[in-house]
Amino acid sequence: MTKKIAILQSNYIPWKGYFDLINLVDEFIIYDDVQYTKNDWRNRNIIKTGQGLKWLTIPVKQEKLSQLIKDTKISDQRWAKKHWASISQNYSKAKYFREYRELFEDIYLESTYEYLSEINYRFITAINRFFGIDTKIRWSSEFNLVDGQNERLLDICKQCNASEYLSGPAAKAYFDEKLALKENIRVSWMNYGNYKEHSQLHPPFEHGVSVLDLIFNEGSNAKNFMKSFTHEQN
Repeated sequence: MTKKIAILQSNYIPWKGYFDLINLVDEFIIYDDVQYTKNDWRNRNIIKTGQGLKWLTIPVKQEKLSQLIKDTKISDQRWAKKHWASISQNYSKAKYFREYRELFEDIYLESTYEYLSEINYRFITAINRFFGIDTKIRWSSEFNLVDGQNERLLDICKQCNASEYLSGPAAKAYFDEKLALKENIRVSWMNYGNYKEHSQLHPPFEHGVSVLDLIFNEGSNAKNFMKSFTHEQN
């Protein structure tokens, strides 16, 4: 029996492609035992506004260059109210905002999280439930982690008894597929192209924004604009 997994770092309110990837695998590993990188998707994402694209960034403490994502703490707890105010202001006129605002407002306004990974996990699992994605979520800290970038990913696959590893296309730059073949693990690459445009406020259209944009504009129709639900992965 084929078992497919994906291993990705956690992102803050990720874009739709992140959830397509989760929905296409049997297990999704949150890979937070790696170095935290500044100005990346770990602690920030983009929403649409009438003035253009806007970054929402969670303030964090980076006490050393080698700091791991899982050890990264929040530096200012006021971020949650600020982010929710921006989201509310810019999506209040979206067709399904009222229907789904409580789902996200509760997460933001109950936020007393100490670690960035906790926040990302809370949003990822809530959005999975919205889409009906039942993929098993695990943390990389649950595994025995070996040295070597490729070796570590493949060893996690082996510990999961996985026969296929689904990866984002950016990893093609460093991932050794020959090494995977030696371990009898098939590697497949996520295709993030050719998404259909959904209803969106404030033109021009932009695909690469937080999935909240899709949810507030399309509501229960959001699945129709996701590849993993429409069998349009290629």
